[in-house]
Amino acid sequence: MKTAIIGFPRIGENRELKFATEKYFRGELAIDELESFAKDLRQKHWQLIKKSGIDGIPSNDFSFYDTTLDTACLLNIVPQEVTALNLTESEKYFALARGYQGEKGDIKARPMKKWFNTNYHYIVPKFEKETTIFVSGDKIFREYHEAKALGIDTRPVIIGPFTLLQLSEFDQGVDREKIIGELIKAYKEIFEKLADLGAEWIQLDEPSLVKDVTKEELTEFQGIYQELLADQKIKVLLQSYFGDIRDAYDTVVSLPFAGIGLDFVEGRKTLELVERGFPQDKVLFAGVVNGKNIWRNNYQQTLDVLKQINHDQLVLTTSCSLLHVPFTTENETFSAEINQHFAFAKEKLAELVDLANSLAGSEEALKTNQALFAGSRFTENQAVQAKIKALTEKDYLRKPAFEQRETIQKAAFDYPVLPTTTIGSFPQTREVKLTRAKFKRQEINEEAYDQFIAQQINEWLEWQEKIGLDVLVHGEFERNDMVEYFGQNLSGYLFSKNGWVQSYGTRGVKPPIIWGDVAREKPITVKWSTYAQKQTDKIVKGMLTGPVTILNWSFPREDISLKDSTLQIALAIQEEVLDLEKNGIRVIQIDEAALREKLPLRKTDWYTEYLDWSIPAFRLVHSKVQATTQIHTHMCYSEFTDIIPAIDQMDADVISFEASRSNLAILDELKQQNFRTAVGPGVYDIHSPRVPSVAEIKQTISKILAKVPLEKVWINPDCGLKTRGIPETTASLINMTEAVKQVREEL
Repeated sequence: MKTAIIGFPRIGENRELKFATEKYFRGELAIDELESFAKDLRQKHWQLIKKSGIDGIPSNDFSFYDTTLDTACLLNIVPQEVTALNLTESEKYFALARGYQGEKGDIKARPMKKWFNTNYHYIVPKFEKETTIFVSGDKIFREYHEAKALGIDTRPVIIGPFTLLQLSEFDQGVDREKIIGELIKAYKEIFEKLADLGAEWIQLDEPSLVKDVTKEELTEFQGIYQELLADQKIKVLLQSYFGDIRDAYDTVVSLPFAGIGLDFVEGRKTLELVERGFPQDKVLFAGVVNGKNIWRNNYQQTLDVLKQINHDQLVLTTSCSLLHVPFTTENETFSAEINQHFAFAKEKLAELVDLANSLAGSEEALKTNQALFAGSRFTENQAVQAKIKALTEKDYLRKPAFEQRETIQKAAFDYPVLPTTTIGSFPQTREVKLTRAKFKRQEINEEAYDQFIAQQINEWLEWQEKIGLDVLVHGEFERNDMVEYFGQNLSGYLFSKNGWVQSYGTRGVKPPIIWGDVAREKPITVKWSTYAQKQTDKIVKGMLTGPVTILNWSFPREDISLKDSTLQIALAIQEEVLDLEKNGIRVIQIDEAALREKLPLRKTDWYTEYLDWSIPAFRLVHSKVQATTQIHTHMCYSEFTDIIPAIDQMDADVISFEASRSNLAILDELKQQNFRTAVGPGVYDIHSPRVPSVAEIKQTISKILAKVPLEKVWINPDCGLKTRGIPETTASLINMTEAVKQVREEL
């Protein structure tokens, strides 16, 4: 029995790649030094995987920023505005990811979107009329050769042409047939070069097959691969993940792939499809170990599934790349009793080997695993469970209705036209992080820590008033993370020490773990929100993270439904909302940045398996507040145009969207859907260090006002400013408020 993995975490056991890349951004590391560092890190990971006993080891799953971006650069899918700047290859690469502002020119970063239903993000490729596709890079070949030099024969990985097309942006007038023809030619060249280097397999990732695939799309897929797979010298693995390929299954198995990778974890119909018939001449790569969650695999359940497959050429693998889980539990400080329930990336390698050995007749690992799952993990919270059972439809409805609240709030707040605000956080400087770490290590006492936080809040409140923002924020200097901070004040949560997962580029998140039933133990944000409000006559927003985002940015339980877990969190955050209101906080922002993250990939399941409970869960949080309390929410990192009606049903008073990288595309849908909620489409991109000019922001505001009624528009950045530096933050916000001032005068 063979084993393989689809991909491995690239950031390193201790986020080494993040820190090295950021040194390069700061000019402290030359590009050749960064490349050398990355080479050493890749080799370390390949050797670790080989030593663990895994047979099929991937290469080219490494990236400095994003593998979709890597593929675009490999195939010369680079916009003209970037190629025109005469940048070096590394400058060009990072300009696409982060934007570029320097002596060679000024361009915005490419749009960044969610990678299917994960918290990872990809840079959106763009096909222009001038685009000519050819193999212009050597990364995939170079990394295969690196591993080969170590005596490790890897399986190079690349995004498949169908998914690449599905994820890309097309300019008007682009000849799609020409693009497809050039793609096929380029992929064939990649196949040939890898075969000449000695590669036996290549893995083409086609996760778009797990979505709703139309007949036209299926015809395009079939046409691409019939031509691409003709007379190949290399074995091609078609790899899917994040669900089942029910629409494309018959087509996929009829094509001459040497292997097909299927997800048996999230793919609800995968086993049913395989039992219907799987070609004996193809290798089945069975994704049976969860690549997205951190719980131990239940060996007996997995073995029961594998016994039903009944296929001779079987390779055990993960359900998706291990990019989506932390590196290893070895660096954690959990007790052995707790730690035994977790499997991070390195531990999942061992699980695959254990399962292969168990299928071969070994019983040792199976018996240990069975004993683990026979025990109980935690004590249930009966009070929380009783509250969930007692919920009725009335608990999810806010009164009075939106239209009445809108009139009441207009009189109560009397905002100027185009009210300005920020999304919540201000830069988390090195000083802020060090002071928080000192307090955590008890190197300073609570009084000293509170004085420091108060000073930060005071300085930024004064600065916000000075530049003329209308609704202020306290800056969130006391918070390490928008989810972890809340989880630390909720029962039922555990926190890893080093459980970092890549979100985008050098940005990592450390998702907390939902261990048991969730309940609020004490007020979470009241102290600093009320302090900030007492320092100014202007309104200061209370800042909360919503229940769906807390759930989606945590590692969830697998023993209860996502719905029930989210409702537990919603009741806890509801208590916080009511406490803020009771303490005089008149505007409360409940962020649902990750609302879309667990949206089913098939549209047919949206309203029956997710939106039917996630939207009510948000309403539950704010359903009991007064009409004079204004509820804001914020959404980012995703496309929302296709769920606008559901977002309107959240019944918030104001919603801000990340919109600048998508060129405000969401506005057309808001207009078409008669969206009633007031909106703040982000007027500049905070994921880039680039500073927008006053003229640029004015132009953006004009585009917004052409599609959204003036009285419905708020002006704000795309997202929170936690990850930005102070110079670019202050410069950008000064330009934003000046642009609004000029627009108001012109109006």
